[in-house]
Amino acid sequence: MAQAPTTLSGLARALVQQGRLQEADAEAIQSQVQSSNSSFIQQLIQSKKMTAAQVAEFASQTFGYPLFDLSQLDSAYIPSNVIDHKLMTSRRVVPLFKRGNKLFIGISDPTNLQALDDVKFQTGLASDPIIVEDNKLTTMIEKLVEASGANLKDITIDQDELEISGGEEQAPESESVMAEVDDAPVVKYIQKILMDAINGGASDIHFEPYEKFYRVRYRIDGVLREVAQPPLAIKEKIASRIKVISKLDISEKRIPQDGRMKLVLSKNRAIDFRVSSLPTLFGEKICMRILDPSSATLGIDALGYEPDQREALLNAIHRPYGMVLVTGPTGSGKTVSLYTCLNILNEPGINISTAEDPAEINLPGINQVNVNDKAGLTFAAALKSFLRQDPDIIMVGEIRDLETADISIKAAQTGHMVFSTLHTNDAPATLSRMLNMGIAPFNIASSVILITGQRLARRLCSSCKKPIDIPNDALLRAGFKEEDLDGTWQPYGPVGCDICKGTGYKGRVGIYQVMPISEEMQRIIMKQGNSIDIADQAQREGIRDLRQSGLLKVKQGLTSLTEVEAVTNE
Repeated sequence: MAQAPTTLSGLARALVQQGRLQEADAEAIQSQVQSSNSSFIQQLIQSKKMTAAQVAEFASQTFGYPLFDLSQLDSAYIPSNVIDHKLMTSRRVVPLFKRGNKLFIGISDPTNLQALDDVKFQTGLASDPIIVEDNKLTTMIEKLVEASGANLKDITIDQDELEISGGEEQAPESESVMAEVDDAPVVKYIQKILMDAINGGASDIHFEPYEKFYRVRYRIDGVLREVAQPPLAIKEKIASRIKVISKLDISEKRIPQDGRMKLVLSKNRAIDFRVSSLPTLFGEKICMRILDPSSATLGIDALGYEPDQREALLNAIHRPYGMVLVTGPTGSGKTVSLYTCLNILNEPGINISTAEDPAEINLPGINQVNVNDKAGLTFAAALKSFLRQDPDIIMVGEIRDLETADISIKAAQTGHMVFSTLHTNDAPATLSRMLNMGIAPFNIASSVILITGQRLARRLCSSCKKPIDIPNDALLRAGFKEEDLDGTWQPYGPVGCDICKGTGYKGRVGIYQVMPISEEMQRIIMKQGNSIDIADQAQREGIRDLRQSGLLKVKQGLTSLTEVEAVTNE
């Protein structure tokens, strides 16, 4: 049996003594632990010297503690309230069950005596260790903490986010407000609001002051819902606290301001918030847009494109040059669609630059620029600079004027792939809009290769949706054809349950019109045809419009006919 050096402690020492790990490897891993602020087991698994299961089995056999598969335990049955979540995260322990004055805790490293002592001190109970696999322990801790509405780092905002910029003349007012912004109950209340919004799938949070009351609303699945009415007296404290962590000037309450903040959920997940303050009659209204980076990495299959639409879109974005336009109203998911396309194309050999107002989600490997009209950094100015930066792919947040459109089209004609958005009702109307902006028909026909129009419809809750009977004449009026009414499919409607909070809907699904620009469409554009001519040609080519794509989602049982009629009511 090997003699472990005295510098090794705990599990590392036991592994060397039992001949399961080389001394040099153990010392190297232990030195990495100190520099990486992680545990020995995490570094050991990361080094691939042992798996989590092998470590757990070794710890159980060597130290004589029972081994338990944590993935088989439902987190709902864990007495998570007996141990503080901060202690759970820092000491890497999880309570499994309580019996009398004894608490059985899951732990991956039984030599972590400090963790056992801390649990005993906090709970006043005798603690018995049970060995669990380290990776499953991490997953369980994250589940418990997120379900509680707390944060893995006690919802600590990055220290960089706490800086306030302001001039000397604003210091007295700022200092008077600063005495209130660290009010512990207000801080905890905001933390709870943010976590509930994230866990509930909200896209926006509204803090709204009125004369007689103050309310908080979430936008979930495109619909605003009131979730709380905090005391009117704390409206200033809430506004000031949010402005501080968003780097806004808390002494300025007369003009709108825009900022950002970050909420760290775990080592692998952080949520950005785009914050906007607006002075109203009875105080500052704060609106926070939740920017979840995971939404940009869902993949094209999760967005709701039909197979033929997905194929047409992928064929277009993999072309060496040209322009792809995404259209639809605000809140229709255009940004997520564009980011998904950029993620597909984001490879080491490709140079991608984007100009946005502002960049909503950070995408590693992509050069993102925030336009700043006041400073002269407009979409057009950014585009001109991009063309001197050896780009392969350019994304313009929105084509608003002729200059931006002109530069974008020239870039598409000179060997670059260009993505952008326009606020139009559908794909055919986009071409008319570009003509009205003053773009020459030849330039449109020679550069635009595909246009998509899109909407977001609420998805029926899979737990409670029910079959409904809709008269055939109503289906025909909605846009179904006689051959569709063949009795092979069943329309569904919303009911409401605990999972969907009584709405009958949970999540949203995209409805798309994907229109590749064919040679015949190019001829119509060259003859300055209108959007009706383009739409008629698209129908002849078998391209579904938004209503037809929505009706297909009804046939698939994904959404209701009422919802499709609402979001595609042109």
